[in-house]
Amino acid sequence: MKKLSVKKDEHQNVNSRTGLFKVASVLLLSLMFLPAISQKDTRTKVLISTTFGDITIVLYDETPKHKENFIKLVKEGYFDSLLFHRVISEFMIQGGDPDSKNAAPGVMLGNGGPSYTVPVEVKAGLIHKKGALAGARKPDNLNSSGSQFYIVQGRKFTIEELDLYAKQMGKPFTPQQIEAYTTIGGAPHLDGGYTVFGDVIAGLDVLDKIAAVQVDKNKRPLKDVVMTMKIIN
Repeated sequence: MKKLSVKKDEHQNVNSRTGLFKVASVLLLSLMFLPAISQKDTRTKVLISTTFGDITIVLYDETPKHKENFIKLVKEGYFDSLLFHRVISEFMIQGGDPDSKNAAPGVMLGNGGPSYTVPVEVKAGLIHKKGALAGARKPDNLNSSGSQFYIVQGRKFTIEELDLYAKQMGKPFTPQQIEAYTTIGGAPHLDGGYTVFGDVIAGLDVLDKIAAVQVDKNKRPLKDVVMTMKIIN
C-alpha cells in the first residue's frame, strides 16, 4: 500500500508540473505578443486622395518643422483641389502650388506658395527611396518651399551606376542607400540636397499611375490630377 501511495504522489506531481509548464508557455506567448501591441505606429498619417486613387503617407518625427507645417496646411484645407502640376516618369510627382487651383489648361505652374520657407532638415538616414515625400525648393536656397512637395517614383539602379554617382557626388553610398536603390529604387542624386520628411506607406501603385500620365512641354499633365488631403490618425 505504501508503494502504491508513492506512485500516486509521483503521478500527481508530474501532472502538477505539466500544468505549470502549460501555464508558463501561455504566459510566455502572451508576453511575446505584447511588444507588437504596444509598438503601434503613432506617427501622423495623411491620406492624399487623387484622381487615380488614394496615397497614404506617414510624416517623420525626425523633421519636426516640415511635419508641423504640412499638418497645419492639411488641416487648413490648403492642398484641397490643387494639382500635381509637375510629373516626370521614373523621377517624381510634384504638387502644392496654390496657383494650380482652377488653373487654365496649359498654364505653366510651379512658382506659387506662401510667403515663407521651411528651414532645411536634411537627415542622413532619410533618403530619396521610392515613395519618399520631400520638400521642393528653389535651386539657390536649401530651405524648402512653404507648400510645394514631391513624391519620389525614381527607378532601380545597378551597383555600377551607384558607384558612378558616388564619384560624382564625392562620397560613397551607405549600405542602407545601396539596398534601397538597387531593390525598390528611387532618386539617389537628390540625397543631401532636399529635406525628406515622409514616406508612402500605401498607394505606390497610384504613384505609378500618376507618374505615367501624358504631360506637356512643362511636364504638366494634359489631364488635371487633382488632390485633397486629410489627417487620418
